[in-house]
Amino acid sequence: MTSLFHAFRSLRNRNYRLFWFGQFVSLAGTWMQDLALSWLVLSLTNSPVALGLTIAIRFLPSLFFSLYGGVLADRFRKRRVMIYSEAGQLVVALVLAVLTSNHLITAGTVGIIYGLAFVRGMIDAVEGPTRQAFVPEMVGTEDLSNAIALNSMQFNAARIIGPAIGAVVITAIGIAACFYLNAASFLAVIIALLAMRVSELHLVPRPPREPALRQLREGLRYAGSTPHVVLILIVMGAIGAFGYNFTTLTPLVTKYVLDAGATTLALLTTAMGVGAVVAGLFVAYRGRPTQRLLLVSASFFVVMLAAVGLSQWIPVTAVLMFAMGVVGVLFMTTANTRLQLAVPGHMRGRVMGIYALLFVGTTPIGAYVMGQLAEAVGVSAMVLIMAALCGVGVVAGIVYIRRTGTVDFVNAGKGPDDGLDMEDRQEPG
Repeated sequence: MTSLFHAFRSLRNRNYRLFWFGQFVSLAGTWMQDLALSWLVLSLTNSPVALGLTIAIRFLPSLFFSLYGGVLADRFRKRRVMIYSEAGQLVVALVLAVLTSNHLITAGTVGIIYGLAFVRGMIDAVEGPTRQAFVPEMVGTEDLSNAIALNSMQFNAARIIGPAIGAVVITAIGIAACFYLNAASFLAVIIALLAMRVSELHLVPRPPREPALRQLREGLRYAGSTPHVVLILIVMGAIGAFGYNFTTLTPLVTKYVLDAGATTLALLTTAMGVGAVVAGLFVAYRGRPTQRLLLVSASFFVVMLAAVGLSQWIPVTAVLMFAMGVVGVLFMTTANTRLQLAVPGHMRGRVMGIYALLFVGTTPIGAYVMGQLAEAVGVSAMVLIMAALCGVGVVAGIVYIRRTGTVDFVNAGKGPDDGLDMEDRQEPG
């Protein structure tokens, strides 16, 4: 029992506990909406390109604005930025719900979905880096690795619950109900943020007011000159663009490879979520964000992705999705934790902006390529090509560390606090 409590030790922190549960409710609603929206687009258009375009438009703003979102995360108080961002997401979900329930979205007006996806992406470009950089301000440095692992577990537990609820709601009530429920779910995280005790946050002094472009260049210069950061960005760039497009990949595999419907789509999404939760618990309890774990988990992810492209049986694909959930979270949590530990507090927002650019902002590229390849060579061949492109990124990362002689700061005995400013350890006066 003591070991179980140890895995959840970050939840002893009141502010983080509020955030974790509020965010869990919100993420479950978001996953439910993503399932419903993907099925709505495919039902209206019967086109992989239309689905790929929807995902591409949603993540396109992250490609262009995540870096600036990281600048804003360093410049303003992160809690306040997140409150405004979550309120904006609530409005977008509510508009989508009203339009869908009134039958104003049809095959001829699918452009409305594209427009709302773009607005949602603009908000994500600011909220993403801010949320990532906000975690150390809630828990400090001692429990940072544990909190990031719990965030991954939370994200993927929501991936289990959200689609499962979504499949039931779509069948029993309709697609619009999913959008209404998602709009309501944002209230949970907004209330949690408002209820936090600001005096207990580990606030980082904001950098001097300088032109945004100068601050952006400073962040890029730091990231490009720090080998531990460069390694993560190389591998994340490839896997983020071509491997983590699950909102595009899973519906296509379900419909065109397995010849199945919404229930199977929910099954595959849930299987991946279960695997991710298992991995999240493991990392939360005893995970060490080592360089070896980063590269090994990325390599296994590539293998599992290729196997999904070859499988034509629902049970086998479900097992493979479970395995992808495990290794995917091991990779993502290790990459995120290593970045947070290695980067100074006043630079964290900008570096996490680069991380968001490569992890989320490259999604439009991958989604568009997926849609085009799916129509040109078929979905199975498309998945194999995506796996090969991810593999190129992993190999490039391995070549980089060998050429630069990069030593793993975790195995070398460097403490996690060594990469952080003393400012990060001070309570606000």
